[in-house]
Amino acid sequence: MIWNEVESYVYGLVIGILLVILINFFKKTLSNKNILNANDLAKKIVHDAESEAQTLVKEAILEAKDKWYKQQKKYEKEIEERKKDLLMLEKKHNERILSLDKRQESLDKKDSNLHDFDKSLQSQEKEIAVRKEQVESLIVQQTEKLSEIARLTPEEAIQILKNNLKNKARNEAAKEVRRILDETRLEATQLSAKILANAIQRVSLDYVSETTVAVVSLPDDEMKGRIIGREGRNIRTFEKASGVDLIIDDTPEAVVLSCFDPVRREVARRSLEKLITDGRIHPGRIEQVIEKITKEMDDNLVKIGEEACMEMNIHNISANIVKLLGRLRFRTSYGQNVLQHSKEAGWICGMLAAELGLNQEIARRCGFLHDIGKAIDHEYDGSHAALGANVAKKNGESKIVINSIEAHHEEVEYGSVYAVLTQVADAVSGARPGARREMLETYMKRLEKMEGIANAIEGVNKSFAIQAGRELRIIVDPTTVNDEKTAFIASDIAEKIEAEMQYPGQIKVICIREMRQTSIAR
Repeated sequence: MIWNEVESYVYGLVIGILLVILINFFKKTLSNKNILNANDLAKKIVHDAESEAQTLVKEAILEAKDKWYKQQKKYEKEIEERKKDLLMLEKKHNERILSLDKRQESLDKKDSNLHDFDKSLQSQEKEIAVRKEQVESLIVQQTEKLSEIARLTPEEAIQILKNNLKNKARNEAAKEVRRILDETRLEATQLSAKILANAIQRVSLDYVSETTVAVVSLPDDEMKGRIIGREGRNIRTFEKASGVDLIIDDTPEAVVLSCFDPVRREVARRSLEKLITDGRIHPGRIEQVIEKITKEMDDNLVKIGEEACMEMNIHNISANIVKLLGRLRFRTSYGQNVLQHSKEAGWICGMLAAELGLNQEIARRCGFLHDIGKAIDHEYDGSHAALGANVAKKNGESKIVINSIEAHHEEVEYGSVYAVLTQVADAVSGARPGARREMLETYMKRLEKMEGIANAIEGVNKSFAIQAGRELRIIVDPTTVNDEKTAFIASDIAEKIEAEMQYPGQIKVICIREMRQTSIAR
């Protein structure tokens, strides 16, 4: 087919060329001089055309043969691949037939074995039925003999046996329950101590002891006169505008600011420092500066609250609560900064929740907000727990958080396990060594009372309050007090301390009974 196309193409080309030659030839026949040249030229053109046509024909033939050869190779390759696939399928088919044959043989053997086994079971069932009849007859005979011997009916004997088994089972169960309870208490005590120790170690913070006064340094003692002003008008204006007592005494280059409200005290401190730096101290300037610092303080409280919330990774807190959190930065409890205490309690509460498989975020929120009422307890009547719960309720906190705030001093019942964790975290944060301080006089009275309670017990020789009042060591008289009574004395003193004293954390009572004999060799 390719050859026919090539021949048609060549013949067409030759005919066209010949037509062109003939047209040119007829045109040139008018000139006799060029007739011969035209004949020669035509011959030459025809010859060249024939040569070119033969060349094209040969090339077309070679190309067609090459395509045919390649196509043949392709078909042969496909045929070989299909042969291989057919051989593989045939092999798999033969293997499957062999497998089915083997499976059929195996099924036949199993069927035969099952048939034999069925026969064996039938014979065994017959034997069992016969033996069962024999056993039942023996049981009846034994029951009749036992009834004759024991003079009891079968029902009475069964009831006695049941009662004996019940009593035995109850005794065994009671022993097992007691063992499990003892082990559980021991494991729970060890686990809880480990959890609390880890939590305290991970979140223990450094605290700076704070008081209700602030000291402002002066460049010189002449500044005291300028602060007082003519006839005391400056100091009166300052105290009236700030609500803080300004104490000027003989302390060199210093004055004291005193106020129960830490925020007002901080505003007064900053205002006085600004007035001293500025140098312009008069009533109008004092009121202007205090008003400006008060506004700045409001913005600062919000900023402090937001930073605390970000640090605790707690979100969606009302703006009112955020500002109150900022106020806690300037509130102290036994010298412990309340905001730092709240953050520590939040982290501890979250860690305890993680150990128990509870929601850490809710637990952190409960611990973090538990003392929010301390920001306003000097402005309203009521405990800080109740005030804090009221604030949380007004600002859209959940019932779990509200109950945790309200119940962390046991003023109401616990509504969830998060309330219990909040109370534990509060106690751990406030009672750990170094977290809080007491007035020296109160501290000494507490230690003396502890030793007095111990010394009042019969058989106690000496008592020593150590470890900052967190441990009480008691030396008893070994001649009048035995080991059993020693344990009773330790328990009795601990109960009296709990009933008669108030103290942060816990007090460990150690009772020591020691017999010493001395002899001298001369």
